[in-house]
Amino acid sequence: MARNVAQKLLASHLVDGELTPGAEVGLRVDQTLTQDATGTMVMLELEAMGLDRIRTELSVQYVDHNLLQTDEKNPEDHLFLRSAAERFGLWFSQAGNGVSHPVHQAHFGRPGALLIGSDSHTCAAGALGMLAVGVGGLEIAMAMAGQPMYVTTPDVWGVELTGTLPEWVSAKDVVLEMLRRHGVSGGVGRIIEYHGEGLAQLSAMDRHVIANMGAELGATATVFPADDVARDYLAAVGREDDFERWEADAGASYDVTEQIDLSTLEPLIARPSSPGNVVTVAEAAGEEVFQVVVGSSANPGLRDFAVVAEILAGQQSHDQVSVDINPTSREVLADLITGGWLTSLVAAGARIHQSGCMGCIGMGQAPAAGRNSLRTMPRNFPGRSGTEEDAVWLCSPETAAAAALTGKITDPRTLAGSHGLTCPRPTMPERYAHLPSMLAAPLPPEEAAEVELVKGSNISSLPDFAPVEDHLDVPAILVMGDDVSTDEILPAGSRVLPFRSNIPKIAEFAFTRIDPDYPRNAQAAEGGHVVVAGRNYGQGSSREHAVIAPRYLGLKAVIAVGFARIHWQNLANFGILALEFDDPADLTRIGTNDQVVLDGVHEALRSGTSVTAQIGGREVGLHHRLSERQVQMVLAGGRIPLAAREV
Repeated sequence: MARNVAQKLLASHLVDGELTPGAEVGLRVDQTLTQDATGTMVMLELEAMGLDRIRTELSVQYVDHNLLQTDEKNPEDHLFLRSAAERFGLWFSQAGNGVSHPVHQAHFGRPGALLIGSDSHTCAAGALGMLAVGVGGLEIAMAMAGQPMYVTTPDVWGVELTGTLPEWVSAKDVVLEMLRRHGVSGGVGRIIEYHGEGLAQLSAMDRHVIANMGAELGATATVFPADDVARDYLAAVGREDDFERWEADAGASYDVTEQIDLSTLEPLIARPSSPGNVVTVAEAAGEEVFQVVVGSSANPGLRDFAVVAEILAGQQSHDQVSVDINPTSREVLADLITGGWLTSLVAAGARIHQSGCMGCIGMGQAPAAGRNSLRTMPRNFPGRSGTEEDAVWLCSPETAAAAALTGKITDPRTLAGSHGLTCPRPTMPERYAHLPSMLAAPLPPEEAAEVELVKGSNISSLPDFAPVEDHLDVPAILVMGDDVSTDEILPAGSRVLPFRSNIPKIAEFAFTRIDPDYPRNAQAAEGGHVVVAGRNYGQGSSREHAVIAPRYLGLKAVIAVGFARIHWQNLANFGILALEFDDPADLTRIGTNDQVVLDGVHEALRSGTSVTAQIGGREVGLHHRLSERQVQMVLAGGRIPLAAREV
């Protein structure tokens, strides 16, 4: 039977279950990726499990999110992560080395491998023919301990690319077109696989751009073939021996099909405050711009910076625009220097920042309130930038550079007439800068066993959580709409993320973007509480803090029309009931502080998928999608207590 690339990758890693869409399967994990915003919890989980040494082929701990050192918290956590990497046998990438995803692709990406990461944009590695999935931190810890990754078998969504990209249109516009068509939940329950003759013109880093923002579509993963383009990329970073060809068989089919004629695309932009709010740049043209930020995991390649540099070369950026450049790795920065592009950027008025996530996660570069900021980033959820009343737009490097010149949202195709510019086509080096010594290799086991974990004052232990009760009679203290993001559940940014290892403190910020009184109301609700939401609840980041913090404050269940995949999984991991309405219209009939009564919870979970609740005195039909394994986790109070029972 002819198989597509995604089916081949799934089959090659299957260790439990059958690959039937909708069924839960266990997959062997080859590599893991953690970053510092989520990695501290993973390392504490490894410690709690008593793990001696990781059992994956390769695991890497990156420091790329919490780079601002305004006090001792972040640098102390970096020391903890370094000591944990030494103790448990991980590679370690220190602050300043760069964003995890492009660095991992350059140093460790291997066609045919299964990578999971405690960062939702781990899916970017699909650019090299990998199966790469973002998951919660506890999933990573279990994989490091030798356990499979469990996932609901997705459909495979085949997107055929034909034609040729026009001038001034690039890879970011391809994925923005997908978001324009399908919104932020169009990929839920699916792996997106790109194929077709249009692939030949997309470099490995172009593919990284598209794969990265599969997370914004809600997809489980994004897959590209490992073809000649992937081989050429690995040769350019000095790793051609790691190439292995993974391509779809002739006649392979897909569960869902789509076609994009690249030649018909034009510059696109996502308006505030959702990646799915996409319009053409021409429609938005004329809006004043006060900030442009270039560089993130969504546009991390040398080409993305070189394009901006060549558009700005010999000119001065508009005097009302702050042009912020975030090189995505030391290696990209080295190539920008060697190619002369950094000089062009500096001369044009750009501000050069350190290599890392920076403004994408709200670590500096916050815009003025209500003033438009154009960014080559993957997300623009409300307040994610660090400014509560922000106005963040997502766009390509070409569109960002046009705004930097003009001070307004400008269709870059008009620069030929207004500024006499031709479409830049930067020549990439045959060999990219490659600095393997910037990464610290795992210590030998005998040395690792002697390492003591370095814990600063801001690192606390994981809370103990009791099993879910058989009878719940608690208030619904929040009732929300669709597409609630993890940034709204538990904010990121420089004010909050330094407390990522201190659950009691970080819990003070839970849901405060939606209701500033939530932490106080949650603690006042005797016996716990529930929250209620619409579709795609928990979209965005993989951070499990968005589950642990509300759980610490007494959250017992989330009742929603539907859930984003990673957050749904995280809820089960920490013993929170995830229930869905049989009739979505019931959401509109629920008011804040309505009492929710669930009786016979244990038997209902064990015996089927239906759960009946009394909400505000009305009977409401609910159901769950938990596997038998996840039911046992919830009944035990989470995956860690369940694992402790099994030891």
